Amino acid sequence: MWTLLIGFLAGLLARAIKPGNDKLGIIMTIVLGIAGALLARFVGGSLGWYGPNEPTGFIASVIGAIVLLFIYALVKKKS
Repeated sequence: MWTLLIGFLAGLLARAIKPGNDKLGIIMTIVLGIAGALLARFVGGSLGWYGPNEPTGFIASVIGAIVLLFIYALVKKKS
């Protein structure tokens, strides 16, 4: 339940920061936040910022979600 709440908050904040209208529902906003955290975890782990059992930070999750929103906008624009 905690993951869903943090994912929702990270997704909402990412959507508020990134300009444009993404038209995502609540479920997709939660998925966006969780996916942003996973992306931040992967990149941070690859760069040595996070150890094997360290949690990903909230700000890193928001940044990961913003990156995913930009990728989503690029893919949506092409199709």
